[in-house]
This record gives sequence, structure tokens and C-alpha cells, in this order.
Amino acid sequence: MKIKNVLSLFDGMACGHVALNRAGIEFDNYYASEIHGPSMKVANKNHVNIIQLGDINTWKSWDIEDIDLIIGGSPCQGFSSSGKGLNFNDPRSKLFFTFLEVLEHFKPKYFLLENVRMKAEWLQIITDHLGVDPIHINSNLVSAQNRPRYYWCNWDTNQPTDKQIKLTSILEKNHQWHPASIVGRRINPITGKRNDHDKSLPYSQCLQVKKSADKMGCLTTVAKDTLLSSKPHGRYPDAYNKTIRGKDWRELTPIEYERLQTLPDDYTKGVGDTSRRAMLGNGWTVDVVTHLFEELRREQDE
Repeated sequence: MKIKNVLSLFDGMACGHVALNRAGIEFDNYYASEIHGPSMKVANKNHVNIIQLGDINTWKSWDIEDIDLIIGGSPCQGFSSSGKGLNFNDPRSKLFFTFLEVLEHFKPKYFLLENVRMKAEWLQIITDHLGVDPIHINSNLVSAQNRPRYYWCNWDTNQPTDKQIKLTSILEKNHQWHPASIVGRRINPITGKRNDHDKSLPYSQCLQVKKSADKMGCLTTVAKDTLLSSKPHGRYPDAYNKTIRGKDWRELTPIEYERLQTLPDDYTKGVGDTSRRAMLGNGWTVDVVTHLFEELRREQDE
């Protein structure tokens, strides 16, 4: 399948470019709108043909035309359950409406928007504006990561086949460790149980170790959200003082992050590890998007 030009909004490190290549969709130009310097550096290193356009807010000055496909994952912080729940009042999530302006201006044949799980009323607003129902896909079907996301696209889609990928298969070391995270919790000192509603209790940074070792939790931009632990399933308060980094728990390596997002090893190499983890936490699970593009290619080939 061949299309003219691709416009990737909030392009990040160009996961969309990787997915298009894997799906066998050819294109003349790949235009990218991004402002994060390390992500742009990684994108340009891996794809020398990318044409960087800069900030999406300057889109009216872009000298481009004949856009066949617009893709993007507008910032999700306002919708995420881990955020403040500002929805469209969050200046980052409000950029969905800028995405919509660009879409309405260029009128591409195809479009794809990705975002996080959110409240039903927020989901419906996006759906009403785009005019298509989303498909809900968890990345655990194609990777070793639980990452539920919504995808709006204007072609027929189905769930990808479950590849049965286990966490141990993507780890560089310590294969027997369990998924874990360090999170703030209010712990009752008498019962040892969590009681976040009791404001009189101080927060304790707890190491929480999952029971199942099959899948990692959802990658975020914060390393402590997705760790590995050698300790048994359970909650361990005061983690930074009572557990040992490197022995009781460790951070995922950048390559393990890349594998969870189904990117090639060392795709993000060339910038600092903190930047690598952040852009990967913000990125797409490439094989999910590849599956969606393969569905588009098959539809057009029929």
C-alpha cells in the first residue's frame, strides 16, 4: 500500500514511522510535529527522512499539503487516573482540539488518535468530535506490558492476536523477579493495612510487589512506577529506608523499556537514560499500532 504524505502530531520518537514500516505502508513524506528535544533527536537518528515541523500550535504556518494520513496521541495527563482529573481543562489535554483543527483543515483520507482510559463522558466527547467509535486494546496482547489504550481510526479494526509474550522473555537480567512499583500510601501502623482516606496518617513510600510475574504494569514517565523486585508478593512500607535498591528491587533498563514498547533494542540510544525512560513511557506500543495499520492495508488491498 502506498500513500502520499503522513502527518504525525505529538510525534515523540516517531513510533508511528516504525509502525508504518512494519505494516508495509509506503509514503512519500513523513511530517512530524514535536517539541521535546531528546525525542526529536532519537526520531531523526532512526529515520533520516523525517521532516520536523515543530510546535503543533504553529500549524497554520506549515507549508504542507496532500496529507493522506494524520496520526497522533494527544497528551493524556488531563484524562489519566494518575493525574488531577482536569480533563479538557488541562492545557496539555486541551491540545486534542488543536489536533481536531488540523484534522479538519487537511481532511486526510485516514486518521488515527490514541489516548488513555478515561471517564465515559470524556471518552464520548472525543468520539463525538471524531465521528468514529474507538477500539480498546491492551498492549498485553502483543507485548509483556499491561497498557490499555483507546484508538480512534476511520477504518475497520479488530483485536490483535494474543502473542502470549511473558515478562521473563524481555528481561536482560534477574529473570525471576516480579513486577513492582513504589507508591505513596497511608498505612495504619496498628493493622499494617492501607488507609488512604485517613488524613491523619502520613504517607509512606511502599514497595508493592505483584503476585503474577507474567506482565509488567503500564510504563509511565516515572521509573519508580514500574520496577522489578526479588521480594515475595506484598507491600513493604518505607521502601527507600527498609529495602535495598539493586538487591530487593531495581529499575528496568532502557532496553527493557524498549522491548515492552516493542521497539528495537537501542532505538532510543544516544540520549540520557532518564530521557529514554520518559519518552518510552509517553510512547506507543509499536506492535499495537502496526496491527491497526495492517488492518488498513488489508482493507485497501481488498
